[in-house]
Amino acid sequence: QVQLVESGGGLVQAGGSLRLSCAASGRTFSSYGWFRQAPGQDREFVAARGWGGGSPLYADSVKGRFTISGDIAKNTVFLQMNSLKPEDTAVYYCAGSTSYVGQSQGSLYDAWGQGTQVTVSS
Repeated sequence: QVQLVESGGGLVQAGGSLRLSCAASGRTFSSYGWFRQAPGQDREFVAARGWGGGSPLYADSVKGRFTISGDIAKNTVFLQMNSLKPEDTAVYYCAGSTSYVGQSQGSLYDAWGQGTQVTVSS
């Protein structure tokens, strides 16, 4: 019954913005991460945050453009993506963990969503 569902992906022109949402059910998570995977590429870390304390983490490639936030009481997290670039095109996944600290290693997360497609045109 543990499930995470992403939404909010779509097609956007370079320089535009999108906000992704992730809704979790079946388990209470204390931290969330966002990851992405482009065709022919490895999965890469994007952003993470724990609501037990500490600051959010961001990949260097998105720092200053993306913001992770959430309504933890409603088991929902968001990824605000601004100034999008064609290089941001990928399937975006959210992941949840019982850890109170956000982390960049995907292997440390307990559950994953099925992803939402983000396509940025040039």
